[in-house]
Amino acid sequence: MGINDQSDAEANLQIGPTDQGMVRIFIESRGAEIPMDFEPDEALEIAEEIRAAAMMVKGSK
Repeated sequence: MGINDQSDAEANLQIGPTDQGMVRIFIESRGAEIPMDFEPDEALEIAEEIRAAAMMVKGSK
């Protein structure tokens, strides 16, 4: 599966700070749990990438 492939998969997404000073992205789907911890600067880079992608899609419509 690639980034442009359609999917019917459902997942829960949670994002928040941890007590260890990290930013956690937590994904749960079909009983699988994926916690991903990032340094604050990494989390900001990810946020910028998400924003840029959303702006690209919004600008192409």
